[in-house]
Amino acid sequence: MNAQEIKEMSVSYNLQSWAKQKGLNPIPVEKAEGIYFYDFDGNRYSDMSSQLVNLNLGHGNRAIIDAIKEQAEKYCYVSPSYGSEPRAKLAKMIIDRMPDNMGKVFFTNGGADANENAVKIARMYTGRNKIFSRYRSYHGSTYGAGNLTGEPRRYPLEPGIPGFVKFFDPYIYRDNLPFATEKEASDFYVKKLREQVIYEGPESVAAIVMETVTGSNGVIIPPDGYLQGVRKICDEFGIMMICDEVMAGFGRTGKMFAFQNWDVKPDIVSFAKGVTCGYVQLGGVAVSKKIAEYFDDHVLSCGLTYSGHPLACAAGVACVQYYDDAKVLDNVNAVGKVLGEILEELKGKYACVGDVRYIGLFSAIELVKDKSTREPLVPYGKDPDGIMGKIIGMLKAKRFMTYSHENMILIAPPLIITEAQIREEMAKVDEVLAEVDKMI
Repeated sequence: MNAQEIKEMSVSYNLQSWAKQKGLNPIPVEKAEGIYFYDFDGNRYSDMSSQLVNLNLGHGNRAIIDAIKEQAEKYCYVSPSYGSEPRAKLAKMIIDRMPDNMGKVFFTNGGADANENAVKIARMYTGRNKIFSRYRSYHGSTYGAGNLTGEPRRYPLEPGIPGFVKFFDPYIYRDNLPFATEKEASDFYVKKLREQVIYEGPESVAAIVMETVTGSNGVIIPPDGYLQGVRKICDEFGIMMICDEVMAGFGRTGKMFAFQNWDVKPDIVSFAKGVTCGYVQLGGVAVSKKIAEYFDDHVLSCGLTYSGHPLACAAGVACVQYYDDAKVLDNVNAVGKVLGEILEELKGKYACVGDVRYIGLFSAIELVKDKSTREPLVPYGKDPDGIMGKIIGMLKAKRFMTYSHENMILIAPPLIITEAQIREEMAKVDEVLAEVDKMI
């Protein structure tokens, strides 16, 4: 098929996520390599969001491709009740890279059903029904994960499932409260959460679910002491601490898992995306040894036809091995430092940049109308003039490919990106922000 045939057939027969279907104009992709992909006219695009923050190791990684091919020659599928070498190896590799309290893995198809099963396991283990999650969160769009989600993408699922309770992130920039230190901020937010737990009845709360670093809703990084404070609340009341590492896990923040930046031990961890880097879809739920032991004598009422699919797990084994062999975390920390310096320069340079947030190669630029008032460039949940779409279009015109959410531009390139590449691409952002300043 040529490019025009692909485009016409795509819009005629596919429904595209999160979009009005009229007027869609998808770029037909011919090939991809490293941090780049190419259209049929030979134009090169820089993948500065790692597609959907999942292509951590970039396009065309031979180690992953060869692992999939090798497994396909042996067998492509056996049901989860059979022993499968890649499934067994990957589970061990994941547990070996987690804190010493973690015990076993239940594999899923992706991030949404990882979160669904994490909640289900917490409810079975505790015998409780209420689940706390945050307003500024995205945990998936299936029914259970969509009820965990706090932002507007949950609205089509309402009225929702009983027992889902929302609380707010520690969003220091937007709250604009006069905290002198991160500890002071953490103490405040933890105190408010504990109070809310008490008012909901701690004996009814099964879990507190958090994106360790809030992702698409603005890369909101918890202040030091916050996750430790949540851990104390969970310990006090027998609540399961669930860290959603779907987006932040597997090296994105400079640690294998984001919670390791704050030296906490969750009870349950959901993951996906970077475990196979998009080469084959896979997700999972890692549980503590205590939870794993509970299901020695109690039925684990979870099941998926494709749980631990052999091809996906073979890709996962190759990915996790590649993180180690290629010293990817070292690169994330080195190039991430450069990215942070550039973002701080942009913040000081442009009136439209209210805040920049970054950890590893996970970052967001928050755009405002006025730095002094911190008024967002577009109202929450609305963009009547399509301003953010225009800004993303300006970046696209420079072949810098990413996406926005609310008034944030996400920058989360593949973890293999070099310093030279990050400087080349961020120069394009610099040029676009100069134009945005003129717009406001």
